Amino acid sequence: MRIYIFIIILIIPFVSFSQNIRQNIRGTVIDKHSKMPLIGANVMLLNTDPPIGTVTDIEGKFRLDSIKIGRIGLNISYMGYNTIVLNNLNLSPGKELLLNFEMEEKIFKGKEFEVVANNEKDKAINQMATVSARTFSVEESQRYAGSMNDVARMASNFAGAQSNNDTRNDIIIRGNAPTGVLYRLEGIDIPNPNHFASFGTTGGPISILNNNVLANSDFFTGAFPAEYGNALAGVFDLKMRTGNNERREFVGQAGFNGFELLAEGPLSKKHKASYLASYRYSNFEFLKLIGVDFGTAAIPEYQDVSFKINYPHKFGSTSIFGIGGMSQIELLSSDVDTSQGVVGNYGENIYFKSSVGVVGISHTQIINPKTYVKAIASVSGYANRINDDSISVKTLEPVPEGRKNIENGKISAHVYLNTKITAQHIVKTGILYDHFFFSISDSMYVSYLDGFVSTTDFNGESDLIHPYFQWQFRATDNVTFNIGLHYQYFALSKSSSLEPRAGMKFQLNEKQSINLGYGLHSQMQPLPIYFEQIQLADNSFLRPNKNLNFTKAHHFVIGYDRTLGDNLRLKAEAYYQKLFDAPIDVNKNAYSMLNEGADFGINFPDTLENKGTGRNYGVEFTVEQFLHNGLYFLVTNSLYQSLYKGSDGVERSTGFNGNYVLNILGGKEWVIRNKKADKNKFQHIIYADGKFAYIGGRPYTPIDLQASKNAGYTVYDESKPFTERFDDYIRFDFRFGYKLNGKVTSQELAVYLQNVTNRKNVFGQSYNATTGKIENTYQLGFLPVVQYRIEF
Repeated sequence: MRIYIFIIILIIPFVSFSQNIRQNIRGTVIDKHSKMPLIGANVMLLNTDPPIGTVTDIEGKFRLDSIKIGRIGLNISYMGYNTIVLNNLNLSPGKELLLNFEMEEKIFKGKEFEVVANNEKDKAINQMATVSARTFSVEESQRYAGSMNDVARMASNFAGAQSNNDTRNDIIIRGNAPTGVLYRLEGIDIPNPNHFASFGTTGGPISILNNNVLANSDFFTGAFPAEYGNALAGVFDLKMRTGNNERREFVGQAGFNGFELLAEGPLSKKHKASYLASYRYSNFEFLKLIGVDFGTAAIPEYQDVSFKINYPHKFGSTSIFGIGGMSQIELLSSDVDTSQGVVGNYGENIYFKSSVGVVGISHTQIINPKTYVKAIASVSGYANRINDDSISVKTLEPVPEGRKNIENGKISAHVYLNTKITAQHIVKTGILYDHFFFSISDSMYVSYLDGFVSTTDFNGESDLIHPYFQWQFRATDNVTFNIGLHYQYFALSKSSSLEPRAGMKFQLNEKQSINLGYGLHSQMQPLPIYFEQIQLADNSFLRPNKNLNFTKAHHFVIGYDRTLGDNLRLKAEAYYQKLFDAPIDVNKNAYSMLNEGADFGINFPDTLENKGTGRNYGVEFTVEQFLHNGLYFLVTNSLYQSLYKGSDGVERSTGFNGNYVLNILGGKEWVIRNKKADKNKFQHIIYADGKFAYIGGRPYTPIDLQASKNAGYTVYDESKPFTERFDDYIRFDFRFGYKLNGKVTSQELAVYLQNVTNRKNVFGQSYNATTGKIENTYQLGFLPVVQYRIEF
């Protein structure tokens, strides 16, 4: 029966229709700062004759029925508010286009000019953001070649951001370690949202965040607003979209991230309640289940779910949301292939399992026409299981070596009050609270005891509290100030930090603006560091890092924006970051925590102290053509330095100091038109996208060959930290696709070609005890991926 249903779905687009393919556009228009509905706002469809439009109702809702599919534009206007113009929105037959617009009230003082929000992807959704911020759409994560439907990989194309590893989606922002990135979902800070992720890191090979359930979201690369804490490098502020509350819609997809099914629709049409849910399953695991032999045990097995239930009411809404995933892999010494980017080490068998989940509830309540309050609460959890066995050089049999179990849970709450005192003064104040509970155990095998000896065994809990205050003062329509204060306190180490934030935007004219930003930011250390223990002579244990303070950084940013046309813009930013109180070894050497977090774990000495420093500075340029007439391109260039000092007092490059990054992306889509356009039975679209990345080679510490031979494993020459540099990273990616739009379905077939030149970009080096040689480990070679997608 299921096969028949699937076949019927596939052939629906090929049935003849006597009319053009059409779809509905629905949405709401509200005040950006008070969230009150704007009654009577004009919503007009662009480039239509005769004009097509409507006005919003008493709830701020609008509806345009039976609109021809394709790329469309909308103009939203309301007396006393800045007009919004959006072009190239994708209206497809399989899904209604649901839109929510937030309009900003004008300030009438002296001579004013009208600011039109036209494709403002360079602006953040967050009203308090001034510099180093932009919004991104789900379509961008689907469109950009090399992104693989992953928002983190997509963000690596933006100025100031870069990827460190083809097999992972860690983000290096302005030379900072990936551990400095914060992920926030629906207003709550969440654990590392990736499969195969290690505790204390923020990246992984495959994201649990399903881009099909996300709404437009924000990405920050420095001097972010006061509501964001416990982060040094950047912030992903992610929003989940709301399911269709009038009709049921489905998406099926198979590709790099696995097999996926998404469903959404009304729970109660009377109350306009809706649901949105997706499930993904590893395509490798599926093929393994049906008998495909990959010739290796290193088959990634994973699955994940995402959901959101939304219940609107007269003065706000309530939603329940969640994401979760499980993954496991076996990395065997016999499977290591350094030429193909397979993760693993010679002489080791690693058995790795991880799981992560977040469930939360959010409630928004409009108190009066100028004030609303929002409260979010969540429970999240994270677990790692790692078994590490070494391989005997004599017998080639596995020998037990290490066992690690980490469990971390968190109860979180975020409450804030937003008040629009006048059109000039907006105040937002709130508090975030995280209660951590954790269990960390680590043991090493001791051969003469024929058993494992515990090196870390701790169960505990602690609290992180961070209230904040933000004030926006719009002196005129072209001068805006954002002032904020953030306070952070971690109970375990009794660490605290009071952090001022400030920003100013000066709109020179309709096409140019200058932006300034400053922020003091701090971040607690990865939890395992606090619970590292050493054994004393009397066999007691000491936790020397329990009282480590936050790592802190001053961010200074100046930016210039210029609109070069309706869909073309130029952006430049210069920044300076001064980092201090970074953990370094108490013994004199080059170690610093500023170099950690870009791998499947973190490594650190037994005893650390907050005396390390660092500095990052650079300039960034962006030239972007927003999608227009089927064409888009994005060129970003970053020139930067990333330096640090360890306990030896020597300033040197961090492990992330590539010095320069150049990304060139572009694409074009073509609509294949019939001569009798008014009698089209279906619509055909083909597209092509490309990406070129040129990234400076990363510094690294060379291997001491003789010491490695004596030890039988990789030993680095710590007298020459980060003195060598890998060759520059160069990669070409392409994406080609075909889309077929029928009356009620949309089907898409895409081919992703990763690293089409098969360039061998070096990832790292390791000592091969079998050959007695130092060998390079390479990033991924040429990788073709096919994806099929259907919406109905």
